Amino acid sequence: MTARRRFLSIRALGAFLALTGATAGPAHAVNTIVVDVATGKVLSESNATQRWYPASTTKLMTAYLALHALQEQKASLDTPVVVTRVAAAQAPSKMGYPPGSVIRFDMALRMMLVKSANDIAMAIAQTLGGGSVDTFVASMNATAERLGMHDTHFINPNGLPGPGQYSSAKDLAILGVAIRREFPAFTDYFSTEAIASGEAVMKNGNGLLGRYAGADGMKTGYICASGFNLVASATRDNRTLVAVVLGAEGPIVRERTAAEIIENGFNTNPRSIRETVAELPNGSGAPGDISAEVCSQAGRTARANERETEEKRPETFGSPYLTEIERPPVTLPVSLGNAAAGPGIEAGIPLIAAYGIPVPTWRPARPGEPGYEGEALPGEASAAAASPGASADVSGSTP
Repeated sequence: MTARRRFLSIRALGAFLALTGATAGPAHAVNTIVVDVATGKVLSESNATQRWYPASTTKLMTAYLALHALQEQKASLDTPVVVTRVAAAQAPSKMGYPPGSVIRFDMALRMMLVKSANDIAMAIAQTLGGGSVDTFVASMNATAERLGMHDTHFINPNGLPGPGQYSSAKDLAILGVAIRREFPAFTDYFSTEAIASGEAVMKNGNGLLGRYAGADGMKTGYICASGFNLVASATRDNRTLVAVVLGAEGPIVRERTAAEIIENGFNTNPRSIRETVAELPNGSGAPGDISAEVCSQAGRTARANERETEEKRPETFGSPYLTEIERPPVTLPVSLGNAAAGPGIEAGIPLIAAYGIPVPTWRPARPGEPGYEGEALPGEASAAAASPGASADVSGSTP
């Protein structure tokens, strides 16, 4: 029996157990897929076309457009990315820099992908969208359509929850494959284990990095409605796989599931498979919502129990394919400043001085004000003559 058939048999067993009332894991079906990057062939899948909330895996599309801008020389690694007031106001997870902070483009990418910083994702979007988030989001959706992600719609660049934002395991696999194929020189951006800003070290949420042999990306995601999501990649013997897990009830279960399906994928010969990810059918309907399971007291208790169990069991995350990390994470420093000059931005500065404060602009003096040279109103001539000079008006817009 091939690995693919074994996997499908497991799916059938799970469905049988659900119908008979037995339990075999989570109360809901976890959506998964594994795709061979070179061929696009589907090595295994389960509920891969069901629409789902992508959460922070949305940032993979933001990264795809950022790398595309670099490729087309519309941006460079030292292009300044400014944290606007809109960006700074995003909900956590975030870097928390004040409005007016200036970051190099490459540093911003690492912050977004490792820390999953919502504020930096928004700042990148505004930078590439000419200041307009709507323009950038329109590009996200146009790109999704071009790539064949027909069950995907974005409303923001960071994955914060809102109506109209959805994707699927199939579509996120298509995106992951596109990134690995089109931007091989930037693989390390998706596999960075940790970043350090000053003395603060922020670890990547992808628990496969450093634990699973060959793991080299890509992005986690979590909101109550989606559960715990992961788009993962791994490379062995010059063969790269992209796997997606959506809707796990906790990060340990998510990583354990991802490791298992990727391992099965490496044990599957793609020449024995005909179906490609592009040939899977489209989904329909509203995205699944497992908030009641994930963010209930019972859900939080289950995750706490899983963590407690982790301290006692011999296998990392309960998986024979994962090993514990016996070293500090490989950490890259990030910082503000050191970017090139931009419109209204001096080269190298970490913070725009007086950011958001209106700049005084000259206007002609009005009747009765010092410096007015027109015909004075009755009783104003002496006052105008007594204080010659120009008048200033405080006007302007907030960056």
